[in-house]
Amino acid sequence: MYMYRFLMTIILSAVLTSCGGSPEPAQPAAQPAAPPPAPSPAPASQPPAAKAGWTVTDMRTPESVYLDEASGYLFVSQIDGAPDQKDKKGRISKLGLDGTVVAADWFTALQAPKGLRSFGGTLWVADIDEVVGIDIATAKETARIKIDGAKFLNDLATGADGTVYVSDMMDNKIIAIKDGKVSVFAEGEQLEHPNGLFVDGERLIVGGWGTPIAADFSTKTPGHLFMLDLKTRQKTLITKQPLGNIDGVEQEARGGYLVTDYLAGKLIQVGQDGSSRVVRTFKPGLADHTFLYAQGDILIAPHMNENTVAAYDIGADMK
Repeated sequence: MYMYRFLMTIILSAVLTSCGGSPEPAQPAAQPAAPPPAPSPAPASQPPAAKAGWTVTDMRTPESVYLDEASGYLFVSQIDGAPDQKDKKGRISKLGLDGTVVAADWFTALQAPKGLRSFGGTLWVADIDEVVGIDIATAKETARIKIDGAKFLNDLATGADGTVYVSDMMDNKIIAIKDGKVSVFAEGEQLEHPNGLFVDGERLIVGGWGTPIAADFSTKTPGHLFMLDLKTRQKTLITKQPLGNIDGVEQEARGGYLVTDYLAGKLIQVGQDGSSRVVRTFKPGLADHTFLYAQGDILIAPHMNENTVAAYDIGADMK
């Protein structure tokens, strides 16, 4: 019996060995596949390059065209009615420098918006008796500042410190707004019913409309182009003789200024020495323009009476 058990043990061991009785080592569990990499974000669209030769229609009494250099887009204030009427029909449109309409109703519910300038990502607009701040990235209102006693806020400029200057043409005043606080920067007949404004270093360049102003906005004496020292507020004439019913004031690369005479429809170049020459003549209603001298002397002009904004290459006309 013992021998029988011994033989059976040997035989069973041999069978198990030949059948692979030893268990194989466990295989590691399969790892889940790694997720595919996230797609790279699409590059931000670039604003179109500037070019001349285009006209945008359905600009409703366009008063001011302004290039916000940080975003690369144009903004156009449109009165859409009478310049002193509170009807909430006014708007601002956003355009490309090639004349494409990015957003016709970029910002609405204004009264009769006019001058435009930006500072620190905020677009400021003069609107009869208020100055409105709009975030350029979102087109959302960020400030609305009431100017007590204002009669006809017109053009607007911004200083290097963020001060907003706005002309009250009918009240012979220039208002300053700093950190939301309103003050009178200058006032009186010596301002010649100020319209166009432009900050040039430590000077505020002012385009006078002229005196006195009749019901049809004509004047007996046209306005001068002059400057006010930002510290002393002293007035210095740039043009020794009256120049016109000045609306837009922009700098140009030759050291002087390019201004518009609204009633005469004239685009006028003013030299550093105060000399002046007519560059081009358009129909009456040539308002607050933009001049792209770095992009090849391109004038972008709002034609208020024609409800258009147009771009012109005036390089051959400049001196």
